[in-house]
Amino acid sequence: MDLGISGRKAIVCASSRGLGKACALSLAEAGVNLVINGRDEQQLDLTRKELEAFGVDVSVVMADVSTPEGQQALFEACPQPDILVNNNGGPPFRDFREVDREAMLTGVTMNMVTPVELIRHCVDGMGERGWGRIVNITSSSVVSPIPGLDLSSGARAGLTSFLAGVSRSVASTGVTINQIMPGAFDTDRLRGGFKVASEKSGKAIDEVRSERAAGIPAKRFGKPEEFGAACAFLCSVHAGYITGQNLLIDGGAVNKAF
Repeated sequence: MDLGISGRKAIVCASSRGLGKACALSLAEAGVNLVINGRDEQQLDLTRKELEAFGVDVSVVMADVSTPEGQQALFEACPQPDILVNNNGGPPFRDFREVDREAMLTGVTMNMVTPVELIRHCVDGMGERGWGRIVNITSSSVVSPIPGLDLSSGARAGLTSFLAGVSRSVASTGVTINQIMPGAFDTDRLRGGFKVASEKSGKAIDEVRSERAAGIPAKRFGKPEEFGAACAFLCSVHAGYITGQNLLIDGGAVNKAF
């Protein structure tokens, strides 16, 4: 399927690896020129080379997108993006009793305030041009809380509610705003969790991995490229009537009808 976005310009945050990188790869395959972002210079360079293989222009911004300086650098590299993919690291697993005020403010800044600030910067320009796509990567924990990820769940749920009204207020301008809620995808972050669980339980990493996969109705973890393809579709010309929605991609792990 031709997504109809070849030649468009996109900012993809936290895109040197993982699900952010998967989104960038799918957009590059669709012919979108990219600004990618991360804080690991070597990894960013490797990702840039992969993306350039699709024949698109790729700019690299090494910065923390939660800082004003990082945000300024993104929009200096791409002053008029057609597509914005919001992504950022989340707080680590931690019992809520250990989450002090500073940690809470940091978590909310990373996973709620930052994407809102980035959207605020570019949404009116998209509307004036009559076209725009904004996709926010949140988490399945927004609808099915995971103990130990309470701060991440709360901040991302706050973002979701905040944007529910915003998305509808700009729909008539040709701009869509949607969220994708990933479950367990085969990324470095997930594999790191297996290592921690292995050390705590004394079980082999392969055993931890198998037990976790067995609890998912699909009996496997998601492939990053599956996530990237879903993101690219939401950014396509075919998704102009989809806005204010939350797409859960988790292999059926969250057991609900609506």
